[in-house]
Amino acid sequence: MNLTAKDGREFTIRKYREADIEDIQRLNKEEGWTNLVEKQDVTKRAWDNSNVAYIVSDGEAIVAYIRGLTDQSVTLFICELMIDKDYRGLGIGQAFLSFVHHMYPTTRIEMLASSTSHTFYEQLGYRDRGTVLAFLKRENRPPILFVDKRTYLRL
Repeated sequence: MNLTAKDGREFTIRKYREADIEDIQRLNKEEGWTNLVEKQDVTKRAWDNSNVAYIVSDGEAIVAYIRGLTDQSVTLFICELMIDKDYRGLGIGQAFLSFVHHMYPTTRIEMLASSTSHTFYEQLGYRDRGTVLAFLKRENRPPILFVDKRTYLRL
C-alpha cells in the first residue's frame, strides 16, 4: 500500500519481515530507546509475535514502523510508533495510525506515549488517561517500576 506525505512524496507501507529488525534497531538507537536496542533477542521476539507489525519505506530505506497487538474487535494496542527524525512532520505517523485502525475499525486505539511524544497524540485527538505504573519482573533481580509513560485512548 502507498502512503502520500503532506509534501506529496510517496512511501510504501508493508508488513514487517524478519530482515527488517536491523533497520528497526537503527531507528531505536537513533531515538535513544536503549532498552529495545540492548535486548535485541527480546525485541525481535516481540516483533515476531505481534499481530500488528508494519514498516514504511522510502525506496529501500525503512523510515517508520508501528508495532502493536489487537483482539481485532475491541482493542488495538500500539506498543511502538517510530518515525525517523528526518521524516517527521510529513503526516506519516497520523497516516500510519489511520492505516492500522482501518484494518480493525471496531477497535479503540490505546497506546503508550513518552514525555516527548504525548503532544503528537493529543493533537490527533487522543485523550490522556494518566501515568501508567508498570512493573518489569526480572529473574533473580528486583523488579523495575516504570512511571514515565502515559496511556492515550481514542474511541
